[in-house]
Amino acid sequence: MKIKHSEIDVNEQNPFANCKLERKQYADVLSDVVKTCTDGFVLAINNEWGTGKTTFVKMWQQALRNDGFQTVYFNAWENDFESNPIIAIMSELQSLTNDKNGEIFKTVVEKGAILTKHILPALVKSVAKKYIDVDEITDAIGNLTKGTTEIFEKEINEYATKKKTVVEFRKELEKFIKKAETGKPLVFIIDELDRCRPDYAVEVLEQVKHFFSVQGIVFVLSIDKKHLASSIKGYYGSENIDTDEYLRRFIDLEYSIPKPTTELFCEYLYDYYSFDDFFSSNERMYYKNSTYDKENFLTISEQLFNQSNATLRQQEKMFALTRLILLSFDSRERTFSHLLFVLVYIKTMKNELYEAIKNNVYSLQELCNILDDLLPFKYDNSSSLYIQALFLQFYNNNREYYMNQEKTLDTNERGHRIGFIKSKFETVSDKLTTYFEQIDKSDWRDLDLNYLLKRIDLISPMNKRTILSQKIKHKNSRQYD
Repeated sequence: MKIKHSEIDVNEQNPFANCKLERKQYADVLSDVVKTCTDGFVLAINNEWGTGKTTFVKMWQQALRNDGFQTVYFNAWENDFESNPIIAIMSELQSLTNDKNGEIFKTVVEKGAILTKHILPALVKSVAKKYIDVDEITDAIGNLTKGTTEIFEKEINEYATKKKTVVEFRKELEKFIKKAETGKPLVFIIDELDRCRPDYAVEVLEQVKHFFSVQGIVFVLSIDKKHLASSIKGYYGSENIDTDEYLRRFIDLEYSIPKPTTELFCEYLYDYYSFDDFFSSNERMYYKNSTYDKENFLTISEQLFNQSNATLRQQEKMFALTRLILLSFDSRERTFSHLLFVLVYIKTMKNELYEAIKNNVYSLQELCNILDDLLPFKYDNSSSLYIQALFLQFYNNNREYYMNQEKTLDTNERGHRIGFIKSKFETVSDKLTTYFEQIDKSDWRDLDLNYLLKRIDLISPMNKRTILSQKIKHKNSRQYD
C-alpha cells in the first residue's frame, strides 16, 4: 500500500501518458510560447509547493525533446551545498557538447573561470571537476586561475574589467548555443529554487540574469514565488523588500499551471492510493454496511475541498492518512467513511478544534454551531446534515458517564419527536431532527467518537487480516504489470 506519493514515470514516447490531471494541454501552450519567442527569456512557472510542478516540468522537458529541442534540467536544491552556482550551471551545459561546439565550450569555461577566480584556485578546480568530468577543461580552469590571481586581486573592484569579462563570457556562450544548429532555443529548466539556501537562490537568479541571459536560451524557473520571496527577504535581512518588483528584474513571463478540478484530483488520489482494494474488496461485498462507502467518501472529500483552502499536498496527505487508517478496520466493520474523512480533515486543517473535540470541550449545541460553519452546507445538503447528526450523536456518546450526556430528542405532548439541538439554519433543523431519529433506531446508536478517533490517531492496532488480504491482492496484480 502506498503512503507516500512517489515520482511518476515519464514515458519517453508519450510523456504525459501517466498524467491523470490532464496537464498536457498546458505543456502544449508553453511549447508554443517557446517556439514563437525564440530570443532568450526567463519563464517562471509559479505554483504552490505540492502542486506537481516537478512532475509537470519533467514531462514537458521530454515532450520538448521529442519535438527537437535541446533541454537541460537543473535541480538547484540538490546543488546548493556549493558556494557558486555558475560552476553547477556550466556543468549542465557541458552535457550539450559535441564535435562542433566542444572547443567553444572550453573557451566559455575559461571565461567563466575568470568570473569565479575569487575562489581559491584549488577549490575552483576541484569543484569544477566534480561537476564537469573533462580533465582538459578543469586543467584550463586551474592554470588560468593560477596565472590571474594576482591580477584579479588588483582589479576586482574595477568595474570596466568585470564588465568586459561578462560580455566576453556571454558572447562565447551564445556561440556555443548557436553551434547546436537545431534552429530552436535551448530550454534550461531550474527546479526547486525556492527550497535552496537564501544566498544560493539569490546567486542563481543574479547569475542567470547577468551571465547566462543570451539569445538562444530560454530559462524556466519552477518556483513558489511566496517561498522564494521569503528567501530574498532573508538574504537581504529585510521584511520591507518589494519582492514582486525584485523578481520582475529576472522574470519576463509568469505562468501558473491551472489547478485540476477537485473532482478530478479526488478521483486521481482515490485510484492512486488504491481505496477500492478495501472499499470494493470481495470480503466487504458480503456486508450491506459497505455499499455506499466509496460514494460517501468521495462526496464529502470533494465538498470539503471545494469550500476550503487546502493545498493539493494537504489533500494528498489526507487521502494517504485515511488509506492507512482503513487498515485498522476488519472487512465486517463499519467505517462511516464520510464521518471518518471529516475527522481526518479537521485533524489536518484545524488541529486545535480536533483536540478540543477529543476532550469534549463543547456542548452539543456549541459543536452543532461549529459544524454548521465547517461542513459543506448548502441549505439542503442531505449528506452533510446526516454527517452532522452522526458526529453529534457519537460525540455525545463519548462522554464518560451516561448522566453527562445531553438529550438530542424528546417527545412532546402530542407524541411527536422534537429535537433539542438546532442548526442555525432554521430551514433544515427539522431534517436534522429526522436524522437523529434514524440514528436512534439504528444498531450503531451507542457507538462513540473514540471508535474513529483511536484509529485516526493510530492508537488502534492494524488489522492483520486486512493487511494480509491487500498484500495478496497487490502481489497478484504485479504478475500482470
